[in-house]
Amino acid sequence: MVNFSTEGQGIKQFMELGAAFLLSAAIGLEREARHKSAGLRTYTVVGTTAALFLLISKYGFSDVLLDGRVILDPSRVAAQIVTGIGFIGAGLIFVREDRVNGLTTAATIWLVTAVGMACGAGLPLLALAVTLAYFVVAFLFPFLLRLLPGSPLPTEQSDDAKHD
Repeated sequence: MVNFSTEGQGIKQFMELGAAFLLSAAIGLEREARHKSAGLRTYTVVGTTAALFLLISKYGFSDVLLDGRVILDPSRVAAQIVTGIGFIGAGLIFVREDRVNGLTTAATIWLVTAVGMACGAGLPLLALAVTLAYFVVAFLFPFLLRLLPGSPLPTEQSDDAKHD
């Protein structure tokens, strides 16, 4: 028998997806403005998709639950998201001569995935806190690094590191 239940497809879940979309897009917009290899579209898609995967994990397996007992562990989906995004991140990192390019982009995609997962898991305040923390790292840390004596220019700010 086909189950056409709408559980997990209500206003709350659309708000969680919307939060993932907006927070991921905010981070993507900053990366786009800095002309990085991954930008607005990539970050928005990754974060929103991570939220959807989490929502699927939370609500998509209700037919395998019996009287509150788990017959199949749907939380394994979350672990697989982390593994899968690692492969995407690895593909973004390149070593040229003595420089590593793409590491910040890979790490930021990993962060956006976690933001999306937090939204999908119903933890929007944690997602917002991590998004705000990202902007502290992106905007305040380069300034602080310049204040350190003898510090070279951070790679995020140099002209020859366009793909980080």
